[in-house]
Amino acid sequence: MVNIAVMGYGTVGSGVVEVIKTNGDIINQRAGDEINIKYVLDIRDFPGDPIQEKIVHDIDVIINDPEIKIVVEVMGGIEPAYTFVKRCLEAGKSVATSNKALVAKHGAELLSIARERELNFLFEASVGGGIPIIRALNSSLTADRIEEITGILNGTTNYMLSKMFYEGADYDEVLKEAQDNGYAERNPEADVEGYDACRKIAILSSLISGQQVDFEDIYTEGITKITKEDMLYAKKMGMTIKLLASSKRCGSCLSAIVAPALLKKGHPLYSVDDVFNAVFVNGNVLGDAMFYGSGAGKLPTASAVVADVVDAAKHLHRNIMTMWKSEKLELQPVGDTSRKFFVRMSGDAEARRDEVEKLFGEVKILTVDGVEGEFGFVTGVMTEGEYAGKAAQAEGILHMIRIEE
Repeated sequence: MVNIAVMGYGTVGSGVVEVIKTNGDIINQRAGDEINIKYVLDIRDFPGDPIQEKIVHDIDVIINDPEIKIVVEVMGGIEPAYTFVKRCLEAGKSVATSNKALVAKHGAELLSIARERELNFLFEASVGGGIPIIRALNSSLTADRIEEITGILNGTTNYMLSKMFYEGADYDEVLKEAQDNGYAERNPEADVEGYDACRKIAILSSLISGQQVDFEDIYTEGITKITKEDMLYAKKMGMTIKLLASSKRCGSCLSAIVAPALLKKGHPLYSVDDVFNAVFVNGNVLGDAMFYGSGAGKLPTASAVVADVVDAAKHLHRNIMTMWKSEKLELQPVGDTSRKFFVRMSGDAEARRDEVEKLFGEVKILTVDGVEGEFGFVTGVMTEGEYAGKAAQAEGILHMIRIEE
């Protein structure tokens, strides 16, 4: 029997208990031993819930019990999760977590502690919920030099953008609907400002580069400025708008960005709608691969956590996780990255054509029925810095969206 403890009995923690209860026979068979939840740590009590007999309120109960071999951390946030996880690893217990904030900030250190003690610090559920992207990078794609990872990594914003695109709804309307349906928090900032996706791409970037990528260094732009008008232009161009988190290799460094982007119909992420997530990976040997599925939610996330528990149970005394160094990787400045840009500008299209083309070169002017007093155009390929310089000289720019080729 392999005894485990679950830290946190919220949405994901209760999901972990449910998954182990529902699929216990299969899980035990695959682990090669019986997985038994001995403790559940929470500050609350749960009278009437069968889990109450396992509830403990003191982390030391878990730390000091030599029978506990694996600890699941699903508390969220940095503290006390970081302190608890570090103490568990130092006490000789492997850890499986869904905590993206913890992994993004302290992943290198916790991986190092686990390796020194021949334990495992596993975090499949921290990126993409139930999509097995971490495991793929850690085992299946180790023969490849990963050139690019681009993903739709936040289900809330993807749901909102899908609604705006297909139903013509405005931002405030779809945000309220997302909140009413439980897809968005009352304070949706982490999702709609791109911070959630940023932490996830920081983790993936650290994995493929082997060095620490700080999420604070990644240029991040959310979806709060996306409008119905943007969607009408996208449809006119045969494109859609998605919030993309992207990391691309540029020589010896990486460029990383989180921002809304226009995608053509041929792009592999074009048709990823609703609350689903997807990750596109390009390897120098493999070529292109796609990972698609439920990127969040109680049971998909819990499924990924329990898969890590099974992995840890199968490798109780052998470290299996790819590490990254704590040495910080300097990202390519966002101003040096190149792409095309879609720009909306106020005024009459023909009256301002010469002015626009003097700044941006030859462009294709776009107008949309029902959108008055403005026009759009697509630039040629230029760096972000070049675009910013030209945009500073132009009057009446209403919005800019990057184009993902």
